[in-house]
Amino acid sequence: WKLSNIQGINPEFCTYKILMEKASIGNKEKLSEMARTPMNEHCSAVILNKLQRILGDPGKFLIPCEFLGMDECLALADLGASINLMPFSMWEALSLPELTPTCMTLELMDRSVTKPIGIAKHVSFKVGVFHFPADFVVLDFEPDPRVLLILGRCFLKTGRALIDVHKGELTLRI
Repeated sequence: WKLSNIQGINPEFCTYKILMEKASIGNKEKLSEMARTPMNEHCSAVILNKLQRILGDPGKFLIPCEFLGMDECLALADLGASINLMPFSMWEALSLPELTPTCMTLELMDRSVTKPIGIAKHVSFKVGVFHFPADFVVLDFEPDPRVLLILGRCFLKTGRALIDVHKGELTLRI
């Protein structure tokens, strides 16, 4: 018998259907191979629900500093600041040498723009047992009594600072 002899059957369609079934069987074998794909770290973390949990704000990194003739004060380590800042009242209390004039203007965190009084050059201060020189931009502002200074990236680079945000540690490597 022939497919063309059976009434109502299109032989080309039957051939096409047979070829499709063969392709389907081949695809099942490929799917079986793909089902055995080894998992990478990301896939296994998602499946095993071992994704890192979101941690809270680590807070501020404060550095205890000592200046000659002054009690210990705290300085804020600020990776966002390109300069070191000191309030004018502290500059006066330390009786530091003359300020170097500057024409810079600063945009502060609150978006206000201010002009510094000057720059205190080569100011020496102590952190732990180590002495550091730094230039401070002196501004006339009312500081937080707990944190008088802001130490920017230039100081952190001088002190070869390593900051471990997870542990909340700042290490100066001299």
